[in-house]
Amino acid sequence: MSEMLRTFRKEKQTAWRFAVVGASNTIVDFVVFFLLTAAGVPAAAAQVVSYGAGVINSYIWNRRWTFQMRQKANIGELFRFLVVNGLSLGVSLVVLLVAEPFGPLWFAKGAATMAGMAVNFIGSRCWVFVESTSER
Repeated sequence: MSEMLRTFRKEKQTAWRFAVVGASNTIVDFVVFFLLTAAGVPAAAAQVVSYGAGVINSYIWNRRWTFQMRQKANIGELFRFLVVNGLSLGVSLVVLLVAEPFGPLWFAKGAATMAGMAVNFIGSRCWVFVESTSER
């Protein structure tokens, strides 16, 4: 029972850290997105660039702080990270483009961000930042 409680506490802490990093990614993403759209860049193009800025922030902080990876980064982990974030970007773009005609831009951006975050957490937790069996 105590092992189960320890696991639950660790997962709770991991989820909290992911949320904090996600908030910082969102801030980076939103700032870049709205600066670009204010400069006349179309929303879809601004989404791709701003999402990329958030991805860089995400990889650094999630690897080091959220999931506390002890092993060195490797090409497989980076590939999985990019695949998950590519899927997240695709989902966020679809949601942005579908939602944009129906309301203010901030609403469409918020909906796109939430959808992308859900895909990102599941992929990061279950596939990207997992220690190899030799590290466990």
